[in-house]
Amino acid sequence: MRIMITGARGQVGRALQAALAGHELILTNRSELDVCQPQSVRAAIQDARPDLVIHSAAYTNVDDCARQPALAYRVNGLGTQNVALACRVAGAALLYISTNEVFSGDNPAGYDEWDVPRPINAYGRSKAAGEFYARSLLSRCYVVRTAWVFAAGGRNFIHAILARARRDGQVQVVTDEIGNPTFAADLAEAIARLIVTEQYGTYHLVNEGACSRWAFAAEILRQAGLSEAGNLPILSAQYQRASTPPRFGELRNNAAAALGITLRPWQEALADYLALAAS
Repeated sequence: MRIMITGARGQVGRALQAALAGHELILTNRSELDVCQPQSVRAAIQDARPDLVIHSAAYTNVDDCARQPALAYRVNGLGTQNVALACRVAGAALLYISTNEVFSGDNPAGYDEWDVPRPINAYGRSKAAGEFYARSLLSRCYVVRTAWVFAAGGRNFIHAILARARRDGQVQVVTDEIGNPTFAADLAEAIARLIVTEQYGTYHLVNEGACSRWAFAAEILRQAGLSEAGNLPILSAQYQRASTPPRFGELRNNAAAALGITLRPWQEALADYLALAAS
């Protein structure tokens, strides 16, 4: 399959390159393809003639999105509209990578693929807009929601926890934000399996199991041999930030599991991440 990947240098983009190595890949990043420029997007996709575009390029700094909501909407919403329209002209299918932050986080039981998005922050609203455009403009479309993505070589929650623990001997982490830690390599492998099915629709691809940020930090410290570092539980109200994440953001994998596509427990994925980071 001939596959174009936007955001190819990001955490997910790099993992996709490894997982899709058997396919013919066309790699683009912001310097080569500005998704906010509709004519450039259309020309690039028409020239590349892909069978599928995996749109992983996004404005993902959630706090910056809160400070610049119009820019977040332009990149994540209208940028996805541009990619979807270009795919329609070129006859390509689209896989759009979205987020658990399209949900409000008021359901302790978590969210299924068919639940109605109700985002509570600018990042979530911009990604929900991207979902709308992708589904509205294309019949051959996958929407893949994921959460709390981490990848070797990237700056992420794990990197921050280890750096603070080693520097200060302790960390402070919120107990009232729940989600699914997801290893980018596992997400990419699941996407590789999904795209050959041509079962278009909405999917939740996250590592199995959900936890609080505090419990995630505790497991990071344990596996890294830093259990002696203090892990102080706090509430979100005590941690000032520009954006408000969904409190209960767990995603449940029903649709992909029905196709036999599941991801391993996040604790196992974390162990592999730490081994790669140490090598």
